[in-house]
Amino acid sequence: MSTNSLQKKHWLVHVARRTGLPGAESLELEPGAPTAEAWLQVADILGINQDRLAEYVADYFRLKVTNLEDAEGNATKLVPEKIARQYQIFPLKEDDRQLVVATSDPTNFAAEQALGFISGRKAVFEVSPPPFILEAINAAYSSDGVIEALLSRVDAAIPDSITVVADDNSQEVVTEEDAKAAPVIKLTNLILRDAAQNGASDIHIEPGASGGTVRFRIDGVLRNYMQLPLPALVRVISRIKILGNLDIADKWRPQDGRTRILVEGRPYDIRISTVPTRDAEKAVLRLLKGGEAQKLTEIGLGDYELVRLRQLLAFRDGIVCVTGPTGSGKTTTLYAGIREMATGEVNIMTVEDPVEYELSGITQIQVKPKRGVTFASALRAILRQDPDVILVGEIRDLETAEVAVQAAMTGHMVLATVHTNDAVSTVARLLDLGLDRPSIASTLRGSIAQRLVRQLCDECAEPIRGEMTEDEIRLAKLFNVRPAMRAVGCRRCADTGYRGRIPLQEVFVITGDIADMITGAASQSEIYKAALKEGMRPLLQVGLERVRNGETTLEELERVLGLDAEEKKREEDRDARAQELRRDDEEPEEEKPWRRGRGGAAKASVGSRDDGGDEADLPPHVLVVDDDPEDRLLVRTMLRKQGYRVSEAEDGDEALDLIAKHDTFSLVVLDLEMPRLDGRVVLQRLRSSVSTAGLPVVVLTGSTNPEDEYQLMENGADDYLRKPIDPPRFTARVKAALRRARTP
Repeated sequence: MSTNSLQKKHWLVHVARRTGLPGAESLELEPGAPTAEAWLQVADILGINQDRLAEYVADYFRLKVTNLEDAEGNATKLVPEKIARQYQIFPLKEDDRQLVVATSDPTNFAAEQALGFISGRKAVFEVSPPPFILEAINAAYSSDGVIEALLSRVDAAIPDSITVVADDNSQEVVTEEDAKAAPVIKLTNLILRDAAQNGASDIHIEPGASGGTVRFRIDGVLRNYMQLPLPALVRVISRIKILGNLDIADKWRPQDGRTRILVEGRPYDIRISTVPTRDAEKAVLRLLKGGEAQKLTEIGLGDYELVRLRQLLAFRDGIVCVTGPTGSGKTTTLYAGIREMATGEVNIMTVEDPVEYELSGITQIQVKPKRGVTFASALRAILRQDPDVILVGEIRDLETAEVAVQAAMTGHMVLATVHTNDAVSTVARLLDLGLDRPSIASTLRGSIAQRLVRQLCDECAEPIRGEMTEDEIRLAKLFNVRPAMRAVGCRRCADTGYRGRIPLQEVFVITGDIADMITGAASQSEIYKAALKEGMRPLLQVGLERVRNGETTLEELERVLGLDAEEKKREEDRDARAQELRRDDEEPEEEKPWRRGRGGAAKASVGSRDDGGDEADLPPHVLVVDDDPEDRLLVRTMLRKQGYRVSEAEDGDEALDLIAKHDTFSLVVLDLEMPRLDGRVVLQRLRSSVSTAGLPVVVLTGSTNPEDEYQLMENGADDYLRKPIDPPRFTARVKAALRRARTP
């Protein structure tokens, strides 16, 4: 029967008429009738059940009638749920060249092409009735099936419960039974629990071109935690949106929410932000630890800066600001100051978004714009509560700034944060918001600029006694400082060489002379020079002292402050130029040496955070693991022709080391037989680790035994290829594995 003939009538009409059963000759069906409805109608008219109709269909197309109970579980790994449901097919079994699937429509050539595209194999059809196929799909592709398979690989104690605290202080406890019934809850719990235990400040859950990645920001630097298939990532983000009372149906608009959880009895406030991306939604969670605030002596301040900070806090009226980028510890510093001021003899009130620490004896107000509680409105209300000290989470608009000035002028001490690059720039920021110079000069007592640098791990850091490395020599010449210690890396610090962070602060105290300069519209360069004469130490100077003391490294200082050789030279020449550049505030920003230095620091800091904004636009990164250099050369050549980035490892030990230290890989091509550590052990270790349980792995094997291939898939391989390598088939399989990783 020709294709044209089949297209004139529904193909089931031709099958029915060949049976010769009563009613077949008068049977009519619309050519575009849905397959499931057509099967039901034909079976009813012919007086047979759908099992019998399947036999007629198979005979007509010379195919087999399938037994879905004989399906091999590994075949479903090659066909994402989305494809199975779209084409109403069910994968039955696979080998190195073919993928056998059950279908109720053998004429669906689009399904045949899609299956070849997604699996890298030739699709072979067998016949089964539509209800049986749908039942098999529902059973094999449960909504949590991908996550359950992922969790089954992980050799980790998965938390059975995390307490979610609602706005009304009620608690939703995810019990062990709930966790078993909903793997997505268990996986989300695992991510939250591990982030809290590792001291992460942020969790990034981000889709990419070859799957999804979960990263933790620890000590200010993002670290890869887990790779997820895109279907699992989508489910986790939906769960997080539920926790934050966000609209899970709206995936095309940015959303913000919050929730509060208890992990092992410790409270954490979580701020949630989601944005749509090209592939799926991205979510970023900020973890804010509840509990007791630290004292000024406990947050790691240098002795000199501590004295100057206490000098500012000794005022009983005025405004003191802390500046710095997000995550630089501004609120921690303010809370530490409040703890010293909270003697029980003063009335301290705060307006925050969110309340990060709960302090006894202090009135704390949570900003809730939806209920009309803003920084400005809360601040006005506070002024009627007879406060002595007021903490404002952030001065971000003129209204809040004006109320803060009013409070300072009427005998109140106001502590606040603002966003500027350095301490002296606070004056310019308040001017930008709309305050006048006399108001600023009469109320601003000072400002503290702050950055956080990673502290050397106390277990593995080693003194630099002999020769320095090339990078250490470069930085020593750049900063004119010989470093005392170097970062090494151990298990305790996750091989980073750093553990914990310490603050760098420049404390700007406004004296009477500087206040007159502000009123007289002195240029910012003149104010900066006056601040230096009054004892302010720049962030760079404070940081270099930390390096000399062996607390951190020049590499870390360069990462955070971003000072290159040219900017360092400008720092050294600043005083000479400042005398020449006596201009008013209309002086172009690019001519201001201190501004250029800080601008460079900000730019480098953004880059060093590695937020992954460009990673999704890069081609997939493939790791090739094979002890045969000729095979590696062949594989590398084929992959690079496809535009992929390629790294190589000669054995399993080197591969695991690269995976632990390198950026996220999109896929691993793994040889099975290797010396030292063979592919089976590498596969087992990858699948038992949280960070690599979802990393796609294609195995190269010389075995022709189907049992070996079945065992590889059972042990977590995403696909396999027999040696010798056939280039076209290899390329098709790699592409197919990457497609499956990103198919929701």
